[in-house]
Amino acid sequence: MKLCMLMGSADISGGSYVIFEHCLHLLAEGVELTVVTLDPLGPHVAPWHPALQRLRFASFEEVASESFDLAIATWWKTIYELHRIEAARYAYFVQSIESWFYPDSEVALRSLVNATYLLPLPGITEARWIQAHLRERFGHDYHLVPNGCAKPLYAAEGPAVAPREKGKLRILVEGPLGVDFKNVARTIALARRAAVGEIWLLTASPVAAYPGVARVFSRIPAAECAPIYRSCDVLLKLSLVEGMFGPPLEMFHCGGTAVVYDVTGHDEYILDDRNALVVPTGDEAGVLAALHRLRDEPGLVPRLKTEALRTAAAWPGWAEASPRFAAAVRSIAAGPATISREQLRLWTAEFFAQYVRAERALQAARRPPALRRLARRIMDAVMRGAAQLPVVKQHLVSLRAFLQEERSLPRPRTRI
Repeated sequence: MKLCMLMGSADISGGSYVIFEHCLHLLAEGVELTVVTLDPLGPHVAPWHPALQRLRFASFEEVASESFDLAIATWWKTIYELHRIEAARYAYFVQSIESWFYPDSEVALRSLVNATYLLPLPGITEARWIQAHLRERFGHDYHLVPNGCAKPLYAAEGPAVAPREKGKLRILVEGPLGVDFKNVARTIALARRAAVGEIWLLTASPVAAYPGVARVFSRIPAAECAPIYRSCDVLLKLSLVEGMFGPPLEMFHCGGTAVVYDVTGHDEYILDDRNALVVPTGDEAGVLAALHRLRDEPGLVPRLKTEALRTAAAWPGWAEASPRFAAAVRSIAAGPATISREQLRLWTAEFFAQYVRAERALQAARRPPALRRLARRIMDAVMRGAAQLPVVKQHLVSLRAFLQEERSLPRPRTRI
């Protein structure tokens, strides 16, 4: 089988990690696999995952004369480029309901993302809640393949960056800064306010330091994350939208526990007051109370950690998950073609045209004052210039998160 996988970027992210794990298994099964990214790979991409050295990466221009048995979009933006690939069949790998990444105020953009789920594409998803949402709202019957965990990497025994200290909590915050629904800067602020222990940050963002954070681990290869997890007691992860988020599961495998919002996908493996503490989304007072419980209730942290290890032991590794993904891919490739390349091009062109019309109308209605537009242009220019100076960029990213993101409540998202 000749397969093309479309990705937005090959940069560090949980979604890319999942795709790469499945791609490596497909490659081992003998699939002729090409990955096309919307963002060019570039000669200096960080080797954060083994797939970057083993897979074939190509541009749209490089595959223009090729024909594939199956092309799979893996992010909503890749749907709008899928028609550029010549394939007998097309499919969609949905890792979240990505319209929820954007606040309610982004009406036109949310509609553009939701439109991708209207296309008559077969697909695969990783969580029960996504499968149910796509069935109930859009009439799809997607294959369900829960994510695995890298058992050889993530285990309670192994090296650590620093030993855990008995009687002291070490809290790990994980995620990128500058992504509203990941809520990382505000999570750090809550950890500081709780004052229950030392705070570490593991992030894909280019930052060297952050106020109130004892250790920052920036853009770390996947193989080097486990020692960081093993050094911490609690993962504090307060995302507003997830598919089936992996970091708490990885933390469980490494002997820790977590405090999370009741975000989409948490119930795939997290049980409140059993293996972690779950707080209603947006309840920041509840987050502080949960952290204080971990500090003040003797025996709570060890009990949660023990149950978290049981959860981890029962969870499948990639050696079990990726063959299921491969089977779903083969099933789709052997099934009927549900949409032609030309139909795909026409549908996506119409969806995008409607978005442009709606966005222009919205922009005209909410055009910001001239002073605010000027300030935004200045900030954009500074950030573009800073991109040429990595150290300056690191400080700007952390400063903007500290001054803006920490002090802003995440904007509301309606789950439609």
